Amino acid sequence: MERTEDVPDVVVITGMSGAGRTEAMHTFEDLGYYVIDNLPPSLLLPLSRVVGIDSGVGRHLAVVCDLRSQGLFDELQDSLAELADHELSSALIFLDSSDEVLRRRYALSRRRNPIAKEGESNLAAIARERTQLEDVLHRADYVIDTSNLRPIELRRRLQGLFSELTDQQLMEVHVFSFGFKYGMPEEADLMIDVRFLPNPYWDPAMRRLTGKDEQVRSFVLGHPQTKAFLGAWERLLDCVMPGYVAEGKSSLSIGVGCSGGQHRSVALAEATAAHLEAEGYRVTVSHRDLHRAQRG
Repeated sequence: MERTEDVPDVVVITGMSGAGRTEAMHTFEDLGYYVIDNLPPSLLLPLSRVVGIDSGVGRHLAVVCDLRSQGLFDELQDSLAELADHELSSALIFLDSSDEVLRRRYALSRRRNPIAKEGESNLAAIARERTQLEDVLHRADYVIDTSNLRPIELRRRLQGLFSELTDQQLMEVHVFSFGFKYGMPEEADLMIDVRFLPNPYWDPAMRRLTGKDEQVRSFVLGHPQTKAFLGAWERLLDCVMPGYVAEGKSSLSIGVGCSGGQHRSVALAEATAAHLEAEGYRVTVSHRDLHRAQRG
């Protein structure tokens, strides 16, 4: 997927109502942008300063500007020029869709066009909106027709244009260990039970250590049974992870559980995270029940 070399400081999302602006907002939120809906264009520069973009340390900004702002919408071009005067880069995205597709979307959702006047049909509002947006359409940096795009396809199109991360890095992976005796985790997308592996707890020399200690780690990971399991576990991950990436999943939580969440699960959660990092994923690791460890 081709990506821009320099991600703009400010992305302005506009276009036809019902063409995917909400999905676009969610996409930019997942990319770490500061996102604002229905922003008057005149506030683009002040908001950029508030979130720290002009200082070089703030997040990128994505805003939706549309006809709900009515007369203020005419200020959009001046506001974009003002950003450029302050050395802030910007990109204008116009989301479009055919009139018939927009009509069907409103019919399915049983919602009225948000700019429709009292007594005005959705089709009439669509026609009026298209006429009023004609100049903006011609000035847009990117025009994306969503008539035949699924939401996931729009998401991936925007990710490709406005993310500095690879496809794998776009999905945030959280690996955590836990102890079954303290309850099953509800947040895990994937969960593996490693209680069948040899338990360091039964060795008095390791009972009060944890899976982060080298003695325990070597015991767990060096055992032939663990080596066989870990090879199979990593092959399974290598099989399923690309599928989650292809579906545009923004986050994935992987739980590794043993009896108490102190020895085996900790060592194997760390090993799992290391494997995924080596494969190019953006990974965090934590240990839910490690604070309960029997440390002497």
